[in-house]
Amino acid sequence: MRLHEHADLLDEVQRITFQYFLEHANPDNGLVCDSTQPRSPASIAGVGFALSSYPVGVERGLMSRSQACALTLAAVRFFDGADQSGAVDGIGYKGFFYHFLDMQTGRRAWQSELSTIDTTFLIAGMLTAARYFDAEDAQELEIRQRTQAIYARIDWRWALNGGRTISMGWKPESGFLPWRWVGYNEALLLYVLALGAPEHAIEADAYAAWLEGYRWKNIYGYQHVYAGPLFIHQYSHTWIDFRAIQDLWMQTHSIDYFENSRRATYVQHEYAKRNPRHFKGYNKLSWGFTACDGPGPCTRRVDGRQRTFYDYLARGAPWGPDDGTIAPWATLASLPFAPEIVLPSMAYMHKHMPEEHRNQYGFKCSFNPSFAQGEHVIGWISPWHFVLNQGPTVLMIENYRNGLIWRLMRETDCIRRGLERAGFRGGWLNR
Repeated sequence: MRLHEHADLLDEVQRITFQYFLEHANPDNGLVCDSTQPRSPASIAGVGFALSSYPVGVERGLMSRSQACALTLAAVRFFDGADQSGAVDGIGYKGFFYHFLDMQTGRRAWQSELSTIDTTFLIAGMLTAARYFDAEDAQELEIRQRTQAIYARIDWRWALNGGRTISMGWKPESGFLPWRWVGYNEALLLYVLALGAPEHAIEADAYAAWLEGYRWKNIYGYQHVYAGPLFIHQYSHTWIDFRAIQDLWMQTHSIDYFENSRRATYVQHEYAKRNPRHFKGYNKLSWGFTACDGPGPCTRRVDGRQRTFYDYLARGAPWGPDDGTIAPWATLASLPFAPEIVLPSMAYMHKHMPEEHRNQYGFKCSFNPSFAQGEHVIGWISPWHFVLNQGPTVLMIENYRNGLIWRLMRETDCIRRGLERAGFRGGWLNR
């Protein structure tokens, strides 16, 4: 199935999903709610997705350029002037920012960590905006200047904490977290930004250390670098066009990361068709396993089987964890990789989901047909929307349609520099 067969539905899904950013952003500081749950704090990664989505909104006629510019400017002004003392109630330290911030005050929420990966997504959003807002008027110039200052302030070398790879985070109460970014996961973009940074850039051997954790698997006949949840195969691709560019690992295996994600998408599709754990609702049109909300935590007997259900968890295929929960947004965010299986699934879910699952912000986060609940014909449905689901949906639909975000980031010097320092060659990097 091709784009023209689903153009109207794609328009609708993208439009209503984008509406989240219009209604859940604070115009005074540019912060965006992590979810629709009451009293939700802001997610700094969510701000990054929002900043990348605003250009899509402008190009699609969903907001004016001046409105997008105002929200973007509010965000970069806030983060450029943010408290970087590392205080327990501050906003950041060493150029990084706390994962969750109070929507009004901007101060640290939930005793969250100083997050290297969420800061990465925030910066990616700012870089997208800085490239898009390219006019010479005072406001758009300020966006570019403040973005550069925020990015330059990040001390990526400090985040190595004396090791070969970057730490996942830091807390003022206890110091660095014990985990590092090693092996294939959503931090591919993190290493590109850390290698391409204008100041405090890390050395290329850190990327080599990251590659050491890769796992090459053959699953259902698809050979690829394995990661179970779909979001790992999507997030970095939201900003970087990995088609036909290869690092040393990919050169060795005669593949690129885009093809790797295509194969991972097909693994999930095949897993749902085979349904080895016999969950309800899995089929070739109903699939998508990733980090998402769930009906648990609890255990209950379903059709003679004892089932364990989880709450928010990074689900994956084929080796789980899996509790029967499907995330429609994960299916949609794979659109550039495998439109031939994603578009029919989108149409199927749109047709067969009850109206409450398709509200003013698009598909809800997730549903679980195996978890019977009242009169719901498809079982449990998450009551919430999450910004980390809304953003990839909007952006990957746009990348599929015209490559807008990829094009903007291909023209961003630090992205090219980071990729080249990581050893990427070929494709658009040769132009």
